[in-house]
Amino acid sequence: MKLSDVKNQLSALERVLFKLPNGAFVPEHFHITEIGLVTKNFIDCGGTVRKESVVNFQLWEANDFEHRLKPQKLLKIIELSEHVLGIEDFEIEVEYQESTIGKYNLDFNGDHFELINKQTDCLAQDKCGIPANKIKVNIADKKDASCCTPNGKCC
Repeated sequence: MKLSDVKNQLSALERVLFKLPNGAFVPEHFHITEIGLVTKNFIDCGGTVRKESVVNFQLWEANDFEHRLKPQKLLKIIELSEHVLGIEDFEIEVEYQESTIGKYNLDFNGDHFELINKQTDCLAQDKCGIPANKIKVNIADKKDASCCTPNGKCC
């Protein structure tokens, strides 16, 4: 989900809710302690130099149980960060502390935001020898499996 999508959704919401991948919600008294531009320069295992930029939201909950971040307040914080940091319309990455700091992609389901587990991947599979996934077939399920018997004379 891009920053512009978040802004569009916020303009129509009455409250800001984030649902975790396990189905629980981030407590409504959370704070967004940071909005930042994170740029990663790296080289993949195939030798290709890459650069990725994301807008990072850091969610945090404190003992301030009366706190409720309103959509309009979050929009103002986003607009300030765009102006001060020169943030463009990048994808959103959300950090949230559970047993460790988790990083999530962001989606919206029509009612609330959803934190989506991120996955690692090899970006150079064509260069580093990762074999393609093969489709497993159970020969016994084939219509004419008789040719694959010891007396089938097809091997």
